[in-house]
Amino acid sequence: MCLAMPMNERQLRKIADGRGFIAALDQSGGSTPTALLVYGINENAYSGEDEMFELMHAMRTRIVTSRSFNGDRILGAILFENTMDREIEGRGSAEYLWGAKGVVPFLKMDKGLAEESHGVQTMKPVPELDLLLRRARDKGVFGTKMRSVIKLAHPEGVMAVVDQQFDLARQILAAGLMPIIEPEIDIHSSEKMEAETLLKAAILEHLDGLDPNQVVMLKLTLPEEDNFYTALVNNPRVLKVVALSGGYSRQEANARLSRNNGVAASFSRVLTESITVQQSDEEFDASLNDSIESIFEASNT
Repeated sequence: MCLAMPMNERQLRKIADGRGFIAALDQSGGSTPTALLVYGINENAYSGEDEMFELMHAMRTRIVTSRSFNGDRILGAILFENTMDREIEGRGSAEYLWGAKGVVPFLKMDKGLAEESHGVQTMKPVPELDLLLRRARDKGVFGTKMRSVIKLAHPEGVMAVVDQQFDLARQILAAGLMPIIEPEIDIHSSEKMEAETLLKAAILEHLDGLDPNQVVMLKLTLPEEDNFYTALVNNPRVLKVVALSGGYSRQEANARLSRNNGVAASFSRVLTESITVQQSDEEFDASLNDSIESIFEASNT
């Protein structure tokens, strides 16, 4: 694979050829209170955003420093910007992930969703993106992730999502980072299958528009038809296809994932739903290990 960008070759090969999945540890400001609540920390336990993010970083630190969390089963981890700027055991978070755990670091680079239009939510503008991308590279980040949401099978809306995703992907590639394109389809959509058809066609069209030496990653909602995205999995301009859990239970997400050959997980909530702040280290490691193992097995089909 020829890439006109200064990416870490070992990290590239791990993502392309490794067995495992990508851990999504990128809950941002809006989703952090819910993540902490599931972890066993109520909103009355902290005051203000600073304390909230301190507790969230402590939770993420406990996860990635666990003996259950390592590069044998986890290919990469997606970080929130606040996490990227912090340290784990005296090292930058991205540096710790790769240097201590063999896990490839990614950054959530979007700033949330715009208002719904034509049945979709594109991304809000990302101010000073070039500066953020340079900072991420300097901190040892390999790639980025950006999320849009599709709720209805509206051709104009779906194309607007994919246009924006690929426009930003080119900017990310030019900065020497690997973009994960995430046009999520709402699992509760009454037009989910129709939206999947539109999305696949739009992505294939945009992949054809990439330069021959450019590749991207895709993060997609688990489809209604098994192996629906095989053409994307096998496309030479796609480094890897990963799936989000999207609100499915761990059992349902793993079952659907296992039926989609060549697709790995990039789960967030279902990865951490069984761990709590009240658990002893032994209980915590055991619960996290069970979660990681189940997702790992479902990812390798």
